[in-house]
Amino acid sequence: MPTHPKPEVQYADIKDLSGLIHFQSSEGKVWLGEQRMLLLQVSAMANFRREMVNTLGTERAKGFFLRLGYQSGLKDAELARKLRPDASEYTIFLAGPQLHSLKGLVKVRPIEVVIDKESGRFYVEVEWIDSFEVEVSQAGVEEMQAPACWTLVGYACAYSSAFMGREIIFKEVSCRSCGGDKCRVIGKPAEEWEDAESFKQYFKSDPIIEELYELQSQLMSLRTNLDKQEGQYYGIGKTPAYQNVRTMMEKAAQGKVSVLLLGETGVGKEVIARSVHLRSKRANEPFIAVNCAAIPPDLIEAELFGVEKGAFTGANQSRMGRFERANKGTIFLDEVIELSPRAQASLLRVLQEGELERVGDNHTRQIDVRVIAATHEDLAEAVKAGRFRADLYYRLNVFPVSIPALRERREDIPLLTEHFLRRFHQEYAKKTLGLSDKALEACLNYNWPGNIRELENVIERGIILTEPNESISVSALFPRPPDESQMTSERISSEGVLIEPGNSEGSWISQLLASGLSLDQIEDSLIQEAMRQSKQNVSGAARLLGLSRPALDYRLKKIGPGG
Repeated sequence: MPTHPKPEVQYADIKDLSGLIHFQSSEGKVWLGEQRMLLLQVSAMANFRREMVNTLGTERAKGFFLRLGYQSGLKDAELARKLRPDASEYTIFLAGPQLHSLKGLVKVRPIEVVIDKESGRFYVEVEWIDSFEVEVSQAGVEEMQAPACWTLVGYACAYSSAFMGREIIFKEVSCRSCGGDKCRVIGKPAEEWEDAESFKQYFKSDPIIEELYELQSQLMSLRTNLDKQEGQYYGIGKTPAYQNVRTMMEKAAQGKVSVLLLGETGVGKEVIARSVHLRSKRANEPFIAVNCAAIPPDLIEAELFGVEKGAFTGANQSRMGRFERANKGTIFLDEVIELSPRAQASLLRVLQEGELERVGDNHTRQIDVRVIAATHEDLAEAVKAGRFRADLYYRLNVFPVSIPALRERREDIPLLTEHFLRRFHQEYAKKTLGLSDKALEACLNYNWPGNIRELENVIERGIILTEPNESISVSALFPRPPDESQMTSERISSEGVLIEPGNSEGSWISQLLASGLSLDQIEDSLIQEAMRQSKQNVSGAARLLGLSRPALDYRLKKIGPGG
């Protein structure tokens, strides 16, 4: 059993930890491995802590900062396991205190460390020297009658619990903030503390927060019910491009007009179609979705319009088609361009006359169906090529709506990601820590040729490959790093290093290097030219540069009004 009771215990070399720090100053980012970090003034944290105490009271504020530290401890425990997989238990464990020191939070001096993961034995006593939270409290933030190192305690509890695989509780038995000569901390298994249950209450959400969450949950439930009743849900997205689609569909939903949804594969055309149905007066009637590309050409007419018994070999009984099943409601024809010539003629008849005939029948049946069609190909070009009827195209093209690709609405990626994380966490009965900061940045820079469907599949893969209570890394999302053609101009490799275009002799990269211009000057010039070409339209300039609008906003602020 590794036991180190002496204060002279030496830490392992910290280079493996400090080497993970990466300053990406041109992007306004600091990284510790895959975790995005902040350099924040202690005075700013002091003001924030004072506001929390004044707003919530000392006990509730203490719980908030304990939980804040707890989340940080979980992240660092994951980092320590990955970084020192072959080291001793003691060396791996002390990565936590070293990370605390590296981040400028506190210097940790071990007094006694007894850890044995196999038996579950754990006893740690340390001294915290120059705790930032003591400095905050002594600056007059609040009058302390009890220990003040809340965030550090929360961190120690989470880090040690994750390391040991059992619940560990740390407490300050002495703190300089309330008159002690030093900050002394003891950690041991929860069952060895008499007041463990009362202490655990700090790690549960504050009652006020719980009430707010409950109210929010009720409100969301009511809104969801209203959405279902009124059909005002058109998928997830807040970008102007997607909001414009929602506005157009809202207008189309009120009538019977045929809608033609245009857009790449995987952009969510069926979600939009179903939403139009729910918003229409047909919401209580059937919604039938048909993927025309998935039905063999020789069967598609019978599948859509029905068949009479004996119409062909295998037609042993009469049956209605998808259109009859959708009567009074809505039918969604995805990949409508795949319809056979005979099926196109029958669809035109439905649109023009409101009637159909089953295959092998001469009886005309009246039908009242709203048609929403979709395709990822250019129907106008298909008409020119003779693959699609011109008169059917004109009937379908009454109300065309183009759904933007995911790369054109990158600001929605975090929203979609959270949606899929919640869904797959529930489906796989597994709770990860979500995407690492580097993984989220890779998602924001990837071009998503498969759009939302591809994002959904990527998130599912990441959850499958990631252990519970660990962050989903870039490598878990992508089986191989996306190549340059799949990334925006802010290309990122799997190691988080910016990827350059070709730099052979005589290339434009070499010419720029020879010009003597700094990287900032080159970037500023590109941005100014893009703004000039787009007539000072930020969204237009962002598209020219292959950036998201927020990313360009950041750079414009960096340049300043005189840039």
